[in-house]
Amino acid sequence: MGPFALMLSLPVAIVSGVPAVAQSTAGTVTGIVTDASGAAIPGATVLIANPVSGLRRTDTSDATGRYTFTNLPFNRYHMEVSAPGFSNSTDDVQVRTGNTTQLDLHLKVGAASQEITVESDDVLNTSAQQSTTIDRDLFTKLPLVSTSSPLSSLVTLSTPGIASDSNGLFHPLGEHADTTFAIDGQSISDQQSRVFGNQPSPNIIQSVNVINGIAPAEYGDKTSLVVETTTRSGLGLTKPTGTVGLSYGTFGSVTPSLAVGFGSKSLGDFLSIDGYRSGRYLDSPEYRPVHDVGNSINIFNRSDYHPTDVDALQLNLSFSRSWFQQPNQYDQPTQDQRAKIISFNIAPSWTHTISPNSLITVSPYLRQDNFHYYPSNDVFDDTPVTLSQSRRLQNAGLRTDYTLSKGIHTLKAGATWYHTFLTEGFGLGVTDATFNAPCLDDNGNPVTDPSITSPSQCGVGNDYTANDSYASGLAPYDLTRGGSIYRFHGHTDIKQEAVYVSDNILWHDWNVQLGLRADNYNGISRRSKVEPRVNVAYHLHPTGTVLRLGWGQFFLTPYNENLIVSSTTGVGGLQSTTGNQLQDVALKPASRNQYNAGFEQSFGRYLVVNGEYFWKYTDRDFDFDVVLNSPLAFPIQWQKSKIDGFGIKVTMPTYHGVTAYSVLGHTRSRFFGPEVGGVLSNDPTINSSAVFRIDHDQAFQQSTNLQYQYKHGPYFGLTWRYESGLVAGAVTDPETALGFTPDQQQQIQLTCGNVRATLANPITSCPTGQLYSPLVKIPAAGTENDDKNPPRIAPRTLFDGQLGWDNVMHKDRLKTNLSITATNLTNKTALYNFLSTFSGTHYVSPRTVTGQISFNF
Repeated sequence: MGPFALMLSLPVAIVSGVPAVAQSTAGTVTGIVTDASGAAIPGATVLIANPVSGLRRTDTSDATGRYTFTNLPFNRYHMEVSAPGFSNSTDDVQVRTGNTTQLDLHLKVGAASQEITVESDDVLNTSAQQSTTIDRDLFTKLPLVSTSSPLSSLVTLSTPGIASDSNGLFHPLGEHADTTFAIDGQSISDQQSRVFGNQPSPNIIQSVNVINGIAPAEYGDKTSLVVETTTRSGLGLTKPTGTVGLSYGTFGSVTPSLAVGFGSKSLGDFLSIDGYRSGRYLDSPEYRPVHDVGNSINIFNRSDYHPTDVDALQLNLSFSRSWFQQPNQYDQPTQDQRAKIISFNIAPSWTHTISPNSLITVSPYLRQDNFHYYPSNDVFDDTPVTLSQSRRLQNAGLRTDYTLSKGIHTLKAGATWYHTFLTEGFGLGVTDATFNAPCLDDNGNPVTDPSITSPSQCGVGNDYTANDSYASGLAPYDLTRGGSIYRFHGHTDIKQEAVYVSDNILWHDWNVQLGLRADNYNGISRRSKVEPRVNVAYHLHPTGTVLRLGWGQFFLTPYNENLIVSSTTGVGGLQSTTGNQLQDVALKPASRNQYNAGFEQSFGRYLVVNGEYFWKYTDRDFDFDVVLNSPLAFPIQWQKSKIDGFGIKVTMPTYHGVTAYSVLGHTRSRFFGPEVGGVLSNDPTINSSAVFRIDHDQAFQQSTNLQYQYKHGPYFGLTWRYESGLVAGAVTDPETALGFTPDQQQQIQLTCGNVRATLANPITSCPTGQLYSPLVKIPAAGTENDDKNPPRIAPRTLFDGQLGWDNVMHKDRLKTNLSITATNLTNKTALYNFLSTFSGTHYVSPRTVTGQISFNF
């Protein structure tokens, strides 16, 4: 019998003295270490590891021979036990549910081996679910690009098929941030980035499992990516264990942190507190940031209590606050717009083990994001528009799950109830007379005469011509022409219910995941849908190959951020409406069909390759647009989308201290108009049904990471990032580029021949074929096509590195760790985006260097 055939036959049992784990993403492995006669062996060293995710823990058997590992993410693990006078023994185990998994280990008299025996099957994920798992032991030495959005950075760098964007945002599988973050089973599908909400600190994370295939039936709303996050626990830490750290780096960045856990077998507490301050808090629209200071604080506490062997209680509490300035462009010298985000989360849960192979979990929660955006004291210091916002997004919900493992089946059924309370206040006023001028003069310049308020006045007693780009809907809000600030206030409740059932079937070399989910959405719009989902995998043992197929239907709900105001502005947003007669066009839930085909291949125990191709067809797909470069984003909806692409990950498990992986992806993301919702847009296709490539579309991206650690001391890591460039919809041809403002021209380093645009001397004319930008690929005159040849951000190649030394002082209890991290080592000048309808213009961060010292106890 092979090691994993044996693994699948292991019984699951309630073990006296070993309580259940109170969450739906982790379990417990326990057992007795015995000799050939069946006598217990105390003091044996038991190691559990996953060579691909990087998890590696040890425990020592007690006087009865018992070992226990708690808070283990659902995964497969390799185990080894050793004791003086005995030869090492190995086994394999899979954690599939929150039930305690019993695995007794046996030792024979003999000489001990010093090396773990890892076989080729140990590096394979034979699950029908396409996913990527990374444990804390691996990601703590990964040079994260974004300190203020670390979870986004971790997911982007370690998962195939993801295109990175500014301010910690990313585009999974061709969508905009269509992601659910499941933290200890609590699903959060609202936006998680530094401009929407406050992200969890990596200090609280034990492991992350990113599902990038067909999501199981327990997940809904946003499902292109599901980030299952298991937090750290204090259970079993009889001595306080944790870290105190401090880092300092470029742009005056300071990051203090504290993480400590303590407890017993039945009681545990984990506390994390960290802060962050930087002079480049957000990605800036200029290479050298102006007015870009920000700071944040995160507090998290997880408490575990197991009153009986079959009951487990868990309480997650978090609070975070961020404050940041809105980065200015060079032509906004006096603007002083600022923002503040306050978030909290309360998530208790109860798990009851009904029998040796079944349990029930009940998890209520309450979370809230408060976003405030403040204009300058003098609104005319804000150019070209002044903005304000006060937005509250509050979620209350209850989730209950029942899990039963019996024979080849793992059945799971559950129900969820969500209630989202939205309150939105928003203000906008045009403060620049050239921004929406009705007329142009003989030279094509905007006419700033405040008495001219309509294109009908062009050519009447003057030589002016009508401005083809004039938006009549903005006229009532043009403060330079007698208008007033557009003010909006709204409140709504959104009710959602869902039920699901799934069965994970393991039969010989087959793994089949069947699921059915039903959703009901009752908000500004209403819709219901039943969604079947299927994943199938087959394991070819002789070749070390796993083949996968998947199909699923999904019910996508509108983004909650600024949903009310976007549902009142109609087609094209404010600029496409007439006067104050806004159009109420509610954004509606979307429907998607998705198909996946993939494989996983091991090459001995040294290398594993997994890849998947996906096709997604969505009716009424979602996106966001923003007001200029501000963080004020508003959901929009397109008629439909067709997206396909692939993701590949190559992993080399740790071998003699060396670990490496590479993730690659390609996405073709085609959307069809018209657009509904939003506030302002620079997209010419908003009223058209034509197909176009949206700014999530990227031909190719890859991230490769190499790490080496000498025993448990010095280490280094190097990450190579390449992105071929997202679509940049604002640059359609050379003539359009000449119409940019002087600051916009210098942002993309526009040149005509050997003459480069500056703020003082923009380029106003240029012979055909001589206009060029090293940062944006401008289609040649007459060649631009929104679908076949759209303008794009220029390709960029970036390198990040980290050097460190663990336990510099060689102490057993208090260990001192030192590290230095550098991102964008070569100081490459590059853009994430340019005048994007979603996120404006933002530069990739220049080279940043950060030093850190931490004390581990």
